[in-house]
Amino acid sequence: MDARSTSLSELVAAVEETRRGQILAVTGAGVSLASGIPTFRGSDPGAIWKRDVTELGTHGFWLEDPAGSWAWYLSRFDKLHGAKPNAGHLALAALERWQIDRGGDFLLVTQNIDTLHERAGSERMVKVHGTSDRYRCDREGCACGPPLGSVPATAADLEPFRADQTLENVPRCPACGGFLRLHVLWFDEYYTQHADYRFDEVVRAARLDARLVIFAGTSFSVGVTALVLEGALMRGVPVFNIDPDPTIDAEGVRHVAARSEVALVELCGKLGIRI
Repeated sequence: MDARSTSLSELVAAVEETRRGQILAVTGAGVSLASGIPTFRGSDPGAIWKRDVTELGTHGFWLEDPAGSWAWYLSRFDKLHGAKPNAGHLALAALERWQIDRGGDFLLVTQNIDTLHERAGSERMVKVHGTSDRYRCDREGCACGPPLGSVPATAADLEPFRADQTLENVPRCPACGGFLRLHVLWFDEYYTQHADYRFDEVVRAARLDARLVIFAGTSFSVGVTALVLEGALMRGVPVFNIDPDPTIDAEGVRHVAARSEVALVELCGKLGIRI
């Protein structure tokens, strides 16, 4: 461990001191690993980008091959079926309730598209990369498309496409008949392209509201983590990173070298929070 490594007791003290301010938690794929969902860039054997190139997760690939895009994503979305919130998800939801009950503020910004945080009880949450339980139209001007529209995943019949993964069977928009796409942020898109990403709220928290930042299970490989980290460090806000093998080396970041489902439960236990 280097000089920036810390004990959980320092995080406990920082949380206790943030009684009236906002605690900002930022989670990545590592938080859902214990639920059986592979990470994107981690060292676990099932890490997605160990096998697939990031060019597939783009709007450009979608335009080139809608059926191929759907097939590629469904092979990954299917890994979400049967997954249940783990102790880390439940601990974050309990921490949120505790912080609100004592008069403070809380915001969870997750990079994950699974629904485990909300199923665990998290309410003050931004899914900044989209969500797996909704789709949207890709046609400009459609009410089911950007910048505001989407449809529940249950509105699309995927069985014809699962049976025969051809362009003719790509799910269609119920409003205009155009192709539906995943309601996720692709690598060649911007956080501001859909209102559901609620990027303005993330910016405000990073630059103005947060008084304590807790990262958990993230590789710090995307724009939103850079934004939050820069905003917090510029204002002198305490920053903690929960990760069994921390990859970021930034002055001002204190590392709790543990799995999120372990550290977050211990954090709640030391604070007297019932999960």
